[in-house]
Amino acid sequence: MAVRLSRPRRFDVWVALAGLLGGLLLWGIGLGTRPADEPIVLFDGRWPILLPLFVMACCELLRRAAPRTAVLTGTAALTADTLTQGSIATLLMYTDVMYAAVLYGTPASARRIPWITGLISIVASLVPYVVWRAPEALLIGVAVGVVSFAPASTGLIVRNHRDAAEAARLRAEQTALLAEMDRVQAVTAERARMARELHDMVANHLSAIAIHSTAALSLEDEKTSHDALLVIRENSVQGLSEMRRLIGILRDGADDREPAATPTLDGLGALVEGARANGLDAGLDAAYDSVPAPVELAAYRIVQESLTNALKHAAPGPVTVWLRRHDDGLGIRVTSAYGGRDTPRAPGSGAGLVGMRERVALLDGTFEAGPESGADGRLWVVRALLPVTDIAQGEME
Repeated sequence: MAVRLSRPRRFDVWVALAGLLGGLLLWGIGLGTRPADEPIVLFDGRWPILLPLFVMACCELLRRAAPRTAVLTGTAALTADTLTQGSIATLLMYTDVMYAAVLYGTPASARRIPWITGLISIVASLVPYVVWRAPEALLIGVAVGVVSFAPASTGLIVRNHRDAAEAARLRAEQTALLAEMDRVQAVTAERARMARELHDMVANHLSAIAIHSTAALSLEDEKTSHDALLVIRENSVQGLSEMRRLIGILRDGADDREPAATPTLDGLGALVEGARANGLDAGLDAAYDSVPAPVELAAYRIVQESLTNALKHAAPGPVTVWLRRHDDGLGIRVTSAYGGRDTPRAPGSGAGLVGMRERVALLDGTFEAGPESGADGRLWVVRALLPVTDIAQGEME
């Protein structure tokens, strides 16, 4: 199977060209690494030096495109160069090819080449020493180590530092990505919370205003219109107060005025009275001790939204609000007559049930809403169970 080589990098071309021109310059002035009368020189004369030089220059072109091919071919060229008078340029280019083979080669090559060159350097030191019994023979192994093991080890060190830097960069990018995801999730959660607060605080009052303004416009009775306008004014004032409270929360203390207190279960009586003033036959049956503030706010908003939905959608009949504290949490049930109304008394956004479900989910509670059949006929029932024990322990900690 043919292997397609990638195009050499521009830097590699310049390295190969510099090595080749340097070798030709040394060849031109007659400078070699060994004298012609050495026993190892089998091909004397100047011309045999050029073949290993040209081959090594071609290996430099492949130092990154095909590092394994370059180091194997370069090793053969260097071996051939040792049989001639030799060229310093060929030797230097080989060290660069060895360095590049470890730095740019495969991970397996990067692990094996330093071990192989180190073993060859040891063998090149011990074998001549054992044969010749001369300390100078050890210099052969030193020379082999300088040419092969040293550049291979340097390439491994640089590669490890480069991999560590790349891993650190990836970790930094991953951390930045996670931070951005956390920021987006926090912004989304905050926007959802603000949407729930706006809907729960304003929808009840605006629904009452819409219903009573419709009644005031459709009836010509002066007293009925006067009563409707009173209800409209009261709900407008209350809605404006709730909006100011939310603005105070958003300002986070930037205003000198203190925002109104967060609604609690103690305000359920007033909430039910307001529902009666808006025309609902509402009743409250509640029995509970102290519960954590998050549970109080969620329960208050669930009852408030349930009364708002009853005001807009419920058929004529009683609306019952029931609360009980159990061992497993605070139970809430709001029932209203269901059916018999084709269109709502006031337009809605459809976000009421979604908001209640989200509030319960934030507290790891359970929520369900839908029509049921009972002794009093078809009812719309909203049920919620808000855990209390875990939240209370969390606040104590």
